[in-house]
Amino acid sequence: MIVAVAATADVAIPTLEWITKSKHQLFRVITTPDSKTGRGKVSTASPVALWADHHNVEVLKPKSHKEMNDAFQDVDIVLAIAYGRILPDDLLHIPKHGFLNLHFSLLPAYRGAAPVQRSILNGDVVTGITIFRIDENLDTGPIYVQKVFNVSENANCQQVLDDLSIIGAHAFEEVLQMIEEGKDPFPQSEIGVSFAPKVRKEEAKIDWHMPAKKIIDLVRAFNPNPGVWTLHRGSILKITGAAEEFTGQKLEPGVIRTAGKRLFIGTASNSVEILKIVPAGKKEMNAADWINGSRLIEGEIFE
Repeated sequence: MIVAVAATADVAIPTLEWITKSKHQLFRVITTPDSKTGRGKVSTASPVALWADHHNVEVLKPKSHKEMNDAFQDVDIVLAIAYGRILPDDLLHIPKHGFLNLHFSLLPAYRGAAPVQRSILNGDVVTGITIFRIDENLDTGPIYVQKVFNVSENANCQQVLDDLSIIGAHAFEEVLQMIEEGKDPFPQSEIGVSFAPKVRKEEAKIDWHMPAKKIIDLVRAFNPNPGVWTLHRGSILKITGAAEEFTGQKLEPGVIRTAGKRLFIGTASNSVEILKIVPAGKKEMNAADWINGSRLIEGEIFE
């Protein structure tokens, strides 16, 4: 088949790599326009655009409806993976076989923008991928294939996404074969529907009155984006690594205690040990290095 890929995030790269090694032709890549990032607001191309440029694949960055309409011409099928833009209904019928979406959950669970984050946040130990045909509604189209994935106890969002993106890339081979053989997808169940809205920064602030397990899952779910945070002496600290402490050390919620070079914070249950931390304006560091520079006073808190 002649294939186009509509994508922005780097989770699409395993699929792009797979297509280039398959019997199918990667005709072009469609991605979002360059964005201004960093303190200097430098115009930056998406990871998918950079990949396409490096591999000499045509890349389009449509802004208007007409440009999007033109971008999806002359292909048999479009694979959409974390594209980040809503596809108008009238575009869905342009390719011969329509649009497929690689979604990072076992639909109909976690329809929406942040399925992996919401799944980890809920403490799920099983997730997966779904490849479905896009219809006019949000993540409701008929399903071609699903693959189950067991989530490691300490895996964060990025690690799970990396694994799922590889599983999804290989699953496309099965799906395109099904389409060539004329096999139809099956309708989604209306049982077990749940939603995964985009994460708001406020959600990533730690409430130390939660149980330790909930806080650990919060750190896992929102690492690296948007990053879990707390306040210390009025400044934001991001927490990028944490573990539950089971020795029976009981602290009041938010209270800081050090033991040697280890950093513990009280919660509603067991203490949480902070492993990795990012002070405002600085790079990630081990808790021991943060302790060395912070000159903590007994009774200080995270809030």
